[in-house]
Amino acid sequence: MAYERPGETSLDYMPCRYGASKLLFRGPRRSLSGRYAAFLGGTETYGKFVPRPYPALVEARTGLKCVNFGWPNAGIDVFLNDADVLAAAANSAVSVLQVPPAQNMSNRFYRVHPRRNDRFLEASAMLRAIYPEVDFTEFHFNRHMLARLQETSPERFCLLREELQTAWRARMRLLIEQIAAPVILLWMSRHPMEGAAEVPDICADPAFVTREMIDDLARVALTVVDATASVNAIRAGTHGMVFSEFETVAAGELLGPAAHDEAAAKLAAVLADRAGPNEKARR
Repeated sequence: MAYERPGETSLDYMPCRYGASKLLFRGPRRSLSGRYAAFLGGTETYGKFVPRPYPALVEARTGLKCVNFGWPNAGIDVFLNDADVLAAAANSAVSVLQVPPAQNMSNRFYRVHPRRNDRFLEASAMLRAIYPEVDFTEFHFNRHMLARLQETSPERFCLLREELQTAWRARMRLLIEQIAAPVILLWMSRHPMEGAAEVPDICADPAFVTREMIDDLARVALTVVDATASVNAIRAGTHGMVFSEFETVAAGELLGPAAHDEAAAKLAAVLADRAGPNEKARR
């Protein structure tokens, strides 16, 4: 049973590894033999504070084995640099890729941690030249750094936004090609794709990603599933999430079980045709 704000209660994510990957994914560990769907994504895919994240709900709805490769705050780089995850995705019957934000990846202006992609490591000489008045040694996270740069000079910040969007397009296409299995793109957000350009870039994930960018990738993906959270799901807030008092603020920033249920329903409708005859018989 899940509780909202249950004191010091926390979920057991049953962390596990696949192959030689250095990443600890949410368990229980699944066999990579036979037919399965691979789910790559960030905090929502991992299901932080959520007892049953959407990959588990999709499996319950379709009977198709669903392997969760979600990694908190993941950008594109963490998956591109993990040969074992790419191999697992390539061998899947279908892979679901949650649309990642554009700020959590290395680019011409700054470098991020290879696994914890939300961690800022170093500004390039080019970025230091554009923002000579900024002391980059005080930043540890990309979002904090970008918010400061946007506040310092919205005009100069346009250069950075354009670089992130250009790099994101190229690297997402590369990731989809590396997966080498049918890829479903999942938009899971509080705001719709259509209005992404009008949303404050840094505050709303997937940050900096627009409908036009998604449409470009639709040519190399199997399909795009729009799982924008409904008004009711957003109003439900943290209901059904499991977290300690210390984690209250962090939990409030994430989509809750109601949004996961909506995403699972939309994905199940698409994945039903990908389930084998044995899986369909169990539904």
